[in-house]
Amino acid sequence: MWIDTHCHLDAPEFAGKLSTVIDAAIAKNVQAVLVPAVKAADCPLVKALVNQFSSQMPGLVYTLGIHPIYINQAKESDVNIVEQHIIQSLSDPRFIGVGEIGLDYFVESLDPHRQDFFFNAQLDLAEKYQLPVILHVRRSQDAILKALRRRNIPGGIAHAFNGSLQQAEQFIGLGFKLGFGGAATYERALQIRRLLKELPLESIVTETDSPDIPPAWLKAEGIAFNEPAFLPRIAQELAHIRGIREVEFANAVWRNAMQVLPRLSALCANHPTLQIAS
Repeated sequence: MWIDTHCHLDAPEFAGKLSTVIDAAIAKNVQAVLVPAVKAADCPLVKALVNQFSSQMPGLVYTLGIHPIYINQAKESDVNIVEQHIIQSLSDPRFIGVGEIGLDYFVESLDPHRQDFFFNAQLDLAEKYQLPVILHVRRSQDAILKALRRRNIPGGIAHAFNGSLQQAEQFIGLGFKLGFGGAATYERALQIRRLLKELPLESIVTETDSPDIPPAWLKAEGIAFNEPAFLPRIAQELAHIRGIREVEFANAVWRNAMQVLPRLSALCANHPTLQIAS
């Protein structure tokens, strides 16, 4: 049983075919998918999407937040809008945290000061409501770690992690799991593969970032974009890099996700099909 801890099912690529995409994932034993919002205006849409398809996939959940890539389109008041959606969603068992938030120092057009404002304001929301966070950490690990140390946040996931072993250990020390997906399937991704071998197994979770971060074989097979049904094949490669059996890896990453996302764990506890043997 697999979990995709980062998947943008609200992306245009999936419009009009979500039921088919979800069925394909379930057929591959992907039983839980986390959908993070990326803009304030998208928060109600993501919530509605997840609840619409929750009977089809009981493990479908969401987080609410403003992605750093979209801060040039955002107003500072959007943070208040996100907070209102958080308050309204606290009674929804499928709402599990704040995200996708973070810093991106790769895209040069993003104002670092505006990034800091939106990131820190949303970290404050996570602290206020004691919710885990889904972090975007592209080339910004040290700045994000500095901000986290100033707050009491109940962990979360550093999505698409590609930092150093030292940075990884600091995130783990703050209660975070690290997300790995298609990027590790490229032989040239030496740093990511090294991390997969060296990190404690209990610190790793799986993700696709669909429709983005395609695995190495996607283009060669003529597939247009990534989707959650590809997670088991990606995870098989991750387990191989790690040097463990696929079933052992699947059970470990499922438990890791439940540990760091307590509202998801509570949801799964009410669905016998979403529980693995202890």
